[in-house]
Amino acid sequence: MAEARRKPNMSPEKVKMPEQDPNVRNKNFKEVALGYTKEMAMEEATRCLNCKNPFCVKGCPVNVPIPRFIQEVAKGDFERAYEVITEENALPAICGRVCPQENQCEGQCIRGRKKGSEPVGIGRLERFVADWHRENGKQTKPEIKKNGKKVAVVGSGPSGITCAGELAKRGYDVHVFEALHKTGGVLSYGIPEFRLPKKLVQSEIDTVADLGVDFETDVVVGRTITVDELEEAGYNAVFVGSGAGLPRFQNIPGENLNGVYSANEFLTRTNLMKGYMFPDRPTPVKVSETVCVVGAGNVAMDAARTAKRLGAKNVYIVYRRSEQEAPARKEEIHHAKEEGIIFKFLTNPIAVNGTEEGWVKSITCQEMELGEPDASGRRRPIPVEGHTFDIECGTFIVAIGQSPNPLIRQTTPGLDTQKWGGIIVNEETNETSRENVYAGGDAVTGAATVILAMGAGKKAAHAIDEKLSKQ
Repeated sequence: MAEARRKPNMSPEKVKMPEQDPNVRNKNFKEVALGYTKEMAMEEATRCLNCKNPFCVKGCPVNVPIPRFIQEVAKGDFERAYEVITEENALPAICGRVCPQENQCEGQCIRGRKKGSEPVGIGRLERFVADWHRENGKQTKPEIKKNGKKVAVVGSGPSGITCAGELAKRGYDVHVFEALHKTGGVLSYGIPEFRLPKKLVQSEIDTVADLGVDFETDVVVGRTITVDELEEAGYNAVFVGSGAGLPRFQNIPGENLNGVYSANEFLTRTNLMKGYMFPDRPTPVKVSETVCVVGAGNVAMDAARTAKRLGAKNVYIVYRRSEQEAPARKEEIHHAKEEGIIFKFLTNPIAVNGTEEGWVKSITCQEMELGEPDASGRRRPIPVEGHTFDIECGTFIVAIGQSPNPLIRQTTPGLDTQKWGGIIVNEETNETSRENVYAGGDAVTGAATVILAMGAGKKAAHAIDEKLSKQ
């Protein structure tokens, strides 16, 4: 190991990640990336410079001690590497797969700042370590001394399970209420199997359950029970991590036709309700020969790539800006292109056209050009007058974002929210306008990343503990 630290591997490129062939994987739901072998992981780990001032850690929303765990990988001590990661991150197998590392830890890596050099494959190494531990590591239930206080967590997505796990470690009795019939939130219903296998999500949740966290499904907080009633039931604090499950639409003619889906519904039917196994599972998902998806975020890529796997011959991503402005991860766009997804940039759907029977038959699109930057910092799309065209399709999927579900804000008096629905919190503690009610993740920010939601859950857990431990 000392030799590896004195003479790091100065290869400018990451060790290549093995993947399924694009023309094979676009017909199945098996994971695209196949993961590193032990030898690959150790080789990639030696590319780390073990910086004294690790910018990569500052780029991680949950502050994983990245150089420390990578040095353990370089030694071949994968169990110790897992212990180091999980000091700060309860969901490493998930983060290693779906975090936008290029904008966070890897975006800050010194190796990647040199022209022509790629950053260390931090996400790939985190995934390897988590997978190795799941297959080979010590599976022990920790002994935790209870402190007599209890906390309710609303939602079992990334922010909720992170908050629950952090509090359970500190001795709290934690009860998680999940609206759907399966735990995991967006990890279960939103991210496709080929990017995040569901058995892996369940394994990570089981790890949190082993800390003593209780999970209860089919409970819609705001309907089945309210936040006020949770407090009356004796919970010392409530954390709201209910996500952003309310889809947005374009409000264009024809959006009520048969064959129009929100990406949220399309992915939930396919992922959580096993629509990809129809008719063996009773969840019909209609996919026509040609499918159009509007939007260019990660959810749009997931919907398009899912449609392809469900049998669509032609799948279009229709986006009103250029590829440079697309919010999806570069890796997701790259994988979509490899799998045959057709990109129509500078194109905006302005109407959905239907048959006499009420089914989608085409969309009318407006050609766009880019003007000056708008409030988002991206160049504003402007219609090119007189330039419209139709794309024939039988399925139209809207993937232009989601908002927080309004149920909790409508049934919780005194809870301050943004006009668009996000819960307002103290940025230091994530406490809301209601004392001892905290919130985090997409319920606060709107649709964002898994790791940012986890960071919010972690921050709230620390604040809850600091406050309740003084009482």
